[in-house]
Amino acid sequence: MVSSIASFLLIAVIFLCRTPCCSSGISCQNEAGEPVDWFIIYKLPSYKIGEVGSGVDYMYLDSSVGSWQMSKFMVNTSQGAVGNTLNQLYKGQAYKSNSSVYALYNDAPPNMDYVKGYGHSKGVLLFDRSQGFWLSHTVPHFPSFPERGYVYPSSGKVNGQTALCATHNYDQLLLIVKQMAYIYPRLYNCSVPAPFLADLPQLAQLCGGTKPQLSSDRRVEQIFSMQGEKFVSFAKSEKFVDDIYTGWVAQDLDADLLVETWRTMGHDMPSNCSLHRHTMNIKRIKLPGLVQFQSNHDHSKWCVSLLYEEQVTCLGDLNREKAQIWRGGGLVCTFNPIIYKAFRQAVNWYNKCKTSI
Repeated sequence: MVSSIASFLLIAVIFLCRTPCCSSGISCQNEAGEPVDWFIIYKLPSYKIGEVGSGVDYMYLDSSVGSWQMSKFMVNTSQGAVGNTLNQLYKGQAYKSNSSVYALYNDAPPNMDYVKGYGHSKGVLLFDRSQGFWLSHTVPHFPSFPERGYVYPSSGKVNGQTALCATHNYDQLLLIVKQMAYIYPRLYNCSVPAPFLADLPQLAQLCGGTKPQLSSDRRVEQIFSMQGEKFVSFAKSEKFVDDIYTGWVAQDLDADLLVETWRTMGHDMPSNCSLHRHTMNIKRIKLPGLVQFQSNHDHSKWCVSLLYEEQVTCLGDLNREKAQIWRGGGLVCTFNPIIYKAFRQAVNWYNKCKTSI
């Protein structure tokens, strides 16, 4: 009897230690610095309707939280989910290791001049042979170079911003790199050690500033997190000359989309109902605690399905503006009901399509 109990306990311990929540590997980290399968933050703009804020407060969401929660941390400190996650690169000094791969990319890198020709994309990859994370975000000039440690740019305080982090196994990260080849992001700091070169030739090319050869002008891929959360990645090159929301994602997912992107006077595209599935611009966002702001104060890029039963939420790189139909970029979509509810309830006002009389 004792032997049976001991065997059961041994099996239970082995099972628990193999689950992602107990993993000590590279992963997204929550507000407490613990491994988490995915998280999303929504950084609030400095100007909100009726008030002026600090520009460094943010809302936090993961599967255990269940709804938007105001973080007790500020995004310009190394505490909180983003800081905890990136500190695996900075404080852990993974950037000096030959046993891990990392890539920092941004079309507007920190302390560097803007250069045309790259995808309108921003993010971080960090992983080893076992696992790692993909952090995609919308903040120009971020994150800082590894030698500097965690630094949040002052320019990132003004507008609203979002970030999505997901933890993936190695094989899924190889798929993510293939998606990045289509976007052609500006990798301003990266490392692909020799043991990884055979698996990651495209990332090595991107690190060297070379554009990989592509078989088409766009690519869609299903990607799963370590705990099995399904994401659908849409990646387009500059040769796919169309609004990614209207011309591709809405039609592919067969869903009318409400789209939130940074809107600048004279450059934004109007709501579009010319195809089978429609895209309509969000005008005003409302988050818990009576936090409201207009889309022209929000640099984030996301969309949700109009109909609740479709449960589509996407976070991405591109604005709905004319110049960006010629840019590489992408969207990561999910059908998670927690994520959908959080973003769908944030839609306070959107512009319907104009109809002819």
